[in-house]
Amino acid sequence: MEVVIAPAEELAVLAADTIEALLRRKPDGVIGLATGSSPLQVYDELARRHAEHGLSFAHARGFMLDEYVGLPAGHPERYRNVIERDIASRVGWAAELVQGPDGLADDVPAACAAYEAAIAAAGGVDVQILGIGTDGHIAFNEPGSSLASRTRIKTLTKQTREDNARFFDGDVDAVPVHCLTQGLGTIMAARHLVLLATGTQKAEAVHQLVEGPISAMWPASIMQMHPHATVLVDDAAAGRLQLAGYYRQTYASKAAWQSL
Repeated sequence: MEVVIAPAEELAVLAADTIEALLRRKPDGVIGLATGSSPLQVYDELARRHAEHGLSFAHARGFMLDEYVGLPAGHPERYRNVIERDIASRVGWAAELVQGPDGLADDVPAACAAYEAAIAAAGGVDVQILGIGTDGHIAFNEPGSSLASRTRIKTLTKQTREDNARFFDGDVDAVPVHCLTQGLGTIMAARHLVLLATGTQKAEAVHQLVEGPISAMWPASIMQMHPHATVLVDDAAAGRLQLAGYYRQTYASKAAWQSL
C-alpha cells in the first residue's frame, strides 16, 4: 500500500493522472466510480482535461460502487444521476457505457448477480476510485461487513445516514435506509484501488485503514491485502498516522519513472 500525503488539489491531480494514463494506453479501460465529496475534485480535473486536452471517454466503461434502494429514477440524489451530473455529462460519456446497481429492481438478488456478471464481462475494473466513511466503510460496506462480500443489499448505519443527510437538505429521514453496494470482495478484484480522504473527520478511519488490524469493524482495512492500493490523504486526514513521516519520505524518494 502506498500512502501519499499532500494538499487536496494535488491529490486530485494524482488520481486524475492515474485515470488518464489508463485511458491513454487502454481507451476501453474500466473505471470504478465513487460518489460523495471525496472524488469531486478528481472529476473536475478529468472534465478539464477532456475539454482542454481531448481526454476521451468514448470507449471507456464505468461501474458505480453503489446505489440507494427505492429513490425514484428522477431523484437528484440517485447515484446514477449524481454520476451523470458530476462526471459523465461533462466528458461526453455515453449513458450506456456507465452502469450502476439497479436500486429499483423487483428482484434484488438477481439484480446484484447481474451487476457482478456485467463487471466480469467487461474484463473487471482497472482503476477503482474510492472514498472512506468516518466509520471506515468503503462503498456502502458498513462495519461488520464480510471481507469476502460481493454485490448485495445493505442496511445503512445511523452514522452513514447522518453523514449523508447533507445531500438531502439536512433531513436524515430523507436518506434511504437500504442500498445496493459492491462488496469488499468485488472491490478487491479491481486491479488498482485509489482511495482519497481529506479532513480531520477522516483521520481515525484512515489510521485504521493503513495501520490498524484487518477487521470487519473497519471494512477499508481489507485494502492492506491488495497488491496495488494507493491512499491519497491531506495533512488533516493523515493526522493520526503513526508513520506519516515515513510515508512522506517514501513518496519524496520515488524514482522519476514510478507512477502511483
